[in-house]
Amino acid sequence: MNLLGPLYRLADRLRYKKHRKLGRRGEDQAHRWLRSRGFRVTARNWRPPQGGGEIDIVAWDGEWLVFVEVKTRSSAEWSAPERDIDPDKIRALRRAARDYLRRSGADPGKTRFDALAIVGEHIEYLQDAFT
Repeated sequence: MNLLGPLYRLADRLRYKKHRKLGRRGEDQAHRWLRSRGFRVTARNWRPPQGGGEIDIVAWDGEWLVFVEVKTRSSAEWSAPERDIDPDKIRALRRAARDYLRRSGADPGKTRFDALAIVGEHIEYLQDAFT
Protein backbone atom coordinates (compact mmCIF):
# COMPACT_ATOMS: atom_id res chain seq x y z
CA MET A 1 0.00 0.00 0.00
CA ASN A 2 1.46 3.32 -1.09
CA LEU A 3 0.92 5.94 1.61
CA LEU A 4 2.47 8.72 -0.44
CA GLY A 5 -0.22 8.64 -3.14
CA PRO A 6 -2.93 10.42 -1.09
CA LEU A 7 -0.37 12.94 0.17
CA TYR A 8 0.76 13.72 -3.37
CA ARG A 9 -2.86 14.16 -4.53
CA LEU A 10 -3.59 16.50 -1.62
CA ALA A 11 -0.44 18.51 -2.30
CA ASP A 12 -1.36 18.72 -6.00
CA ARG A 13 -4.85 19.99 -5.19
CA LEU A 14 -3.45 22.66 -2.90
CA ARG A 15 -0.67 23.63 -5.31
CA TYR A 16 -2.86 23.97 -8.39
CA LYS A 17 -6.07 25.17 -6.78
CA LYS A 18 -5.40 28.83 -7.40
CA HIS A 19 -4.13 28.69 -10.97
CA ARG A 20 -5.57 25.37 -12.17
CA LYS A 21 -2.54 24.66 -14.28
CA LEU A 22 -3.59 21.29 -15.62
CA GLY A 23 -0.51 20.72 -17.79
CA ARG A 24 1.91 21.37 -14.95
CA ARG A 25 -0.04 19.08 -12.65
CA GLY A 26 0.02 16.39 -15.33
CA GLU A 27 3.78 16.69 -15.76
CA ASP A 28 4.28 16.37 -11.99
CA GLN A 29 2.01 13.32 -11.97
CA ALA A 30 3.88 11.82 -14.94
CA HIS A 31 7.23 12.45 -13.26
CA ARG A 32 6.16 10.57 -10.13
CA TRP A 33 4.60 7.77 -12.21
CA LEU A 34 7.79 7.26 -14.22
CA ARG A 35 10.01 7.29 -11.12
CA SER A 36 7.79 4.75 -9.39
CA ARG A 37 8.40 2.41 -12.34
CA GLY A 38 12.17 2.68 -12.20
CA PHE A 39 12.79 5.46 -14.70
CA ARG A 40 15.59 7.84 -13.81
CA VAL A 41 14.44 11.32 -14.78
CA THR A 42 17.29 13.57 -15.91
CA ALA A 43 15.42 16.60 -17.28
CA ARG A 44 11.99 18.21 -17.29
CA ASN A 45 10.75 20.82 -19.76
CA TRP A 46 14.07 20.72 -21.59
CA ARG A 47 14.48 23.25 -24.39
CA PRO A 48 17.41 23.56 -26.76
CA PRO A 49 19.19 26.89 -26.26
CA GLN A 50 18.41 27.91 -29.84
CA GLY A 51 14.69 27.11 -29.39
CA GLY A 52 12.68 24.79 -31.56
CA GLY A 53 10.69 22.57 -29.24
CA GLU A 54 10.44 21.34 -25.71
CA ILE A 55 10.76 17.86 -24.28
CA ASP A 56 8.47 17.39 -21.29
CA ILE A 57 10.53 14.67 -19.63
CA VAL A 58 13.88 13.06 -20.46
CA ALA A 59 14.51 9.85 -18.55
CA TRP A 60 16.56 6.69 -18.57
CA ASP A 61 14.70 3.37 -18.73
CA GLY A 62 17.56 0.98 -18.15
CA GLU A 63 19.94 1.59 -21.04
CA TRP A 64 17.34 3.47 -23.11
CA LEU A 65 17.15 7.25 -23.18
CA VAL A 66 13.46 8.10 -23.38
CA PHE A 67 11.91 11.37 -24.51
CA VAL A 68 8.43 11.53 -22.99
CA GLU A 69 5.64 13.78 -24.24
CA VAL A 70 2.99 14.32 -21.56
CA LYS A 71 -0.58 15.18 -22.54
CA THR A 72 -3.15 15.93 -19.85
CA ARG A 73 -6.92 16.38 -19.98
CA SER A 74 -9.45 16.82 -17.22
CA SER A 75 -11.83 14.57 -19.18
CA ALA A 76 -11.89 12.57 -22.40
CA GLU A 77 -15.00 14.41 -23.57
CA TRP A 78 -13.39 15.97 -26.65
CA SER A 79 -10.64 13.54 -27.61
CA ALA A 80 -7.85 11.39 -26.28
CA PRO A 81 -4.90 13.54 -25.17
CA GLU A 82 -2.36 11.67 -27.28
CA ARG A 83 -4.21 12.73 -30.44
CA ASP A 84 -2.71 16.20 -29.97
CA ILE A 85 0.72 14.89 -30.92
CA ASP A 86 0.57 15.95 -34.55
CA PRO A 87 3.30 15.87 -37.23
CA ASP A 88 4.45 19.41 -36.37
CA LYS A 89 4.83 18.47 -32.70
CA ILE A 90 6.73 15.31 -33.66
CA ARG A 91 9.15 17.33 -35.83
CA ALA A 92 9.76 19.77 -32.97
CA LEU A 93 10.35 16.90 -30.52
CA ARG A 94 12.80 15.20 -32.89
CA ARG A 95 14.69 18.45 -33.39
CA ALA A 96 14.96 19.01 -29.63
CA ALA A 97 15.94 15.36 -29.05
CA ARG A 98 18.74 15.59 -31.64
CA ASP A 99 20.13 18.60 -29.81
CA TYR A 100 19.84 16.85 -26.44
CA LEU A 101 21.65 13.78 -27.82
CA ARG A 102 24.41 15.92 -29.30
CA ARG A 103 24.95 17.71 -26.00
CA SER A 104 24.69 14.61 -23.78
CA GLY A 105 26.73 12.24 -25.93
CA ALA A 106 24.10 9.50 -25.51
CA ASP A 107 23.80 6.72 -28.10
CA PRO A 108 21.13 7.73 -30.68
CA GLY A 109 20.48 4.03 -31.36
CA LYS A 110 19.26 3.55 -27.78
CA THR A 111 16.57 6.23 -27.71
CA ARG A 112 12.82 6.20 -28.05
CA PHE A 113 9.87 8.57 -27.97
CA ASP A 114 7.09 7.67 -25.55
CA ALA A 115 3.84 9.44 -24.71
CA LEU A 116 2.07 9.56 -21.40
CA ALA A 117 -1.63 10.46 -21.57
CA ILE A 118 -3.41 11.52 -18.41
CA VAL A 119 -7.17 11.88 -18.18
CA GLY A 120 -8.22 12.75 -14.64
CA GLU A 121 -6.39 10.18 -12.50
CA HIS A 122 -6.10 7.59 -15.31
CA ILE A 123 -2.65 7.24 -16.89
CA GLU A 124 -1.96 5.52 -20.18
CA TYR A 125 1.66 4.98 -21.17
CA LEU A 126 2.45 4.57 -24.86
CA GLN A 127 5.92 3.16 -25.41
CA ASP A 128 7.41 3.94 -28.84
CA ALA A 129 4.52 6.31 -29.51
CA PHE A 130 6.22 7.41 -32.71
CA THR A 131 9.49 6.48 -34.36
